Amino acid sequence: MTLDLLPLALVDGVAYASLLFLVSMGLTLVFGVMGILNVAHGAFYAFGGYAAASFVMFLAPKTDSPVLLFAALFVAAVAVGLALGSIMEFLLIRRAQNYDPILKLLLTFGGFLMLEDIQRMLWGAQPYSASEVVNRLGNIELGDITYTTYQLVVVPVTALLAYVCLEFFLRHTKLGKQTVATTHNREVATSLGINAKKIGYVTFVIATMLGALGGAMAAPTTSLVPGAGTDMTVLSFAVVATAGLGQITGALIASLLIGVIRAIAVYAAPELEVAVPYIIMVLVLIIRPHGLFTVAQARTI
Repeated sequence: MTLDLLPLALVDGVAYASLLFLVSMGLTLVFGVMGILNVAHGAFYAFGGYAAASFVMFLAPKTDSPVLLFAALFVAAVAVGLALGSIMEFLLIRRAQNYDPILKLLLTFGGFLMLEDIQRMLWGAQPYSASEVVNRLGNIELGDITYTTYQLVVVPVTALLAYVCLEFFLRHTKLGKQTVATTHNREVATSLGINAKKIGYVTFVIATMLGALGGAMAAPTTSLVPGAGTDMTVLSFAVVATAGLGQITGALIASLLIGVIRAIAVYAAPELEVAVPYIIMVLVLIIRPHGLFTVAQARTI
């Protein structure tokens, strides 16, 4: 890879990392608050992407506004997050709260398989895309290289805003502080009058929206096909494992690390592109078995 291609690789890497982070942030949030590794999280990404692509394809012939098409991505993500998050939290997650961790994992895996089948029933096997959003937002020229406005600006800014909003919610709102308290000790939080069921519901719906938003933001630059949710599930687990379970800021840094190195590999060593996230994860876990940003805690007896 020549130095001329490095800026392009960095832009691609940051855009890809932003999508990874949106999905990983939701996965990290659910584990941090509820102690559940939600294998079904990748299905939220797929549903968000398909719903966003369908909505954009419906609106595109009726409007010339790129802003309206971009807003459609958010509407689709919120709708999917609210609907799927509410249904899954009520039917599966709430009832599994006191189950063995392995049973929770298997339960969410079963939920993932069901959602994958429903996805195929609704959208079939043909690829879906919302590329009209990218086309209408135009390009930006930096030097001799032309970048799409969507990848250079829109995707990274959206991911950053989602992170800032989540941090503000957790640190500066009453419900957010109750969520943090539940994360540290669910039993003590409940004894202090915090409604753990309400916290669990809100947490899961927000996490589902983040996963769906990741899919919605990917729809303009990716052809969505069956199996997209599986791929994102594995990748987001690699990010979370690299960062450390429950580490939201760590997931941001790990996403950037994986995204940028993967993008460089696309240009420098294409044969390693798919393996790069997992190579990074394995190297990190060999050195720090609990992830880069997990703080060791004293054992209590």
